[in-house]
Amino acid sequence: MALQFDLTTLAAMASDVLLGLGAAGAAFYCMILSRRLKRFNNLENGVGGAVAVLSAQVDDMTKTLDEARASAESSARSLTTLTERAETSARKLEIMMASLHDLPDAPGPEEAAQDATWTKAMTKTTTEAKPEAETETSGDSLDADDTAPLFSTKRAQGGVA
Repeated sequence: MALQFDLTTLAAMASDVLLGLGAAGAAFYCMILSRRLKRFNNLENGVGGAVAVLSAQVDDMTKTLDEARASAESSARSLTTLTERAETSARKLEIMMASLHDLPDAPGPEEAAQDATWTKAMTKTTTEAKPEAETETSGDSLDADDTAPLFSTKRAQGGVA
């Protein structure tokens, strides 16, 4: 009777052995997975390091993009201001060019005579520097033809040709 094994006892022992072997295999498999996961998450060589580096690069790129956007907005405002100034100047130049078309091309005979009279009177008064008291007493220092015109032209004053 001592050698008599019950089939149920033998099945129970086999299942216990198989269960122990399964637990040992699972423990070994968990140990291998743990080592792989540590290497995977290693911040220096593994994917964890790559993820950390990429995360830092994304942060840097975001900052750079914000700075570039601010710079572009500033440049756009400056360009808008300069464009408005240029348009205003262009309008003023167009008005000036239009007003130049109203001027005569060459001086007429009347204007040439006025210019000559004015130039003659100006040279005469600058070359004959008399004291103020003397000019007040001798009222007829210029002839009637030598008097400077009341209104002179711009050409005679060295302005527009």
